[in-house]
Amino acid sequence: MQLLKAYKEIIDINAICSVTDPEGKIIYVNDNFCEISKYTREELLRQDHRIVNSNYHPSSMFKELWDTIQSGKVWRSDVKSRAKDGTFFWLDSTIVPIHDDNGMITEYFSLRTSIDDRKRIEEEQKEYVKNLEKMLFMVSHEVRNLVSQILGIVQLLQEADTLDPESLDLIINLKTSASDLDLFTKKLSSFMHKMRPVPDSNSDSVSVKSK
Repeated sequence: MQLLKAYKEIIDINAICSVTDPEGKIIYVNDNFCEISKYTREELLRQDHRIVNSNYHPSSMFKELWDTIQSGKVWRSDVKSRAKDGTFFWLDSTIVPIHDDNGMITEYFSLRTSIDDRKRIEEEQKEYVKNLEKMLFMVSHEVRNLVSQILGIVQLLQEADTLDPESLDLIINLKTSASDLDLFTKKLSSFMHKMRPVPDSNSDSVSVKSK
């Protein structure tokens, strides 16, 4: 019992915890949950977790959540929630069904950690790549326009057939360089396209573990 008490104390100190009954009504929250949600314990008890629903995720995600935990499996995902004052926060959330000696689910234990910093960094990276791609598109567009003009002029000079051998060699080198530059911009554009972030579907990956 002392070991279990120690485990509980460690979890309460370092994580955001709640426990619900089989219907999803909150029957326990620790201080960290109250602090991040900005609700008092009294405001949270007997409510369900829709009280902190941000309306960011599709309803299908929460249906999958319930289907998973009611089948006795562990559910885990990143969840965006909303505090009482309207601010948003991200949590790495794990929900574990608790069974009695007969295998019946008596409670659901939720263990969460704040991932606001990670989500902020992810958003900053997405924005950086987006802006970089936009800048590259503009540069590529301008460069390829110039390359097209250069190649057009080169073609006209070659067709004129009035150049001496030395000038013709210079024109051929110019044409080769312009073609290489055009190919480089195409490769660079293709690379940046592959670096483009995956479109946000308002739903993060969900992992499920067996009972």
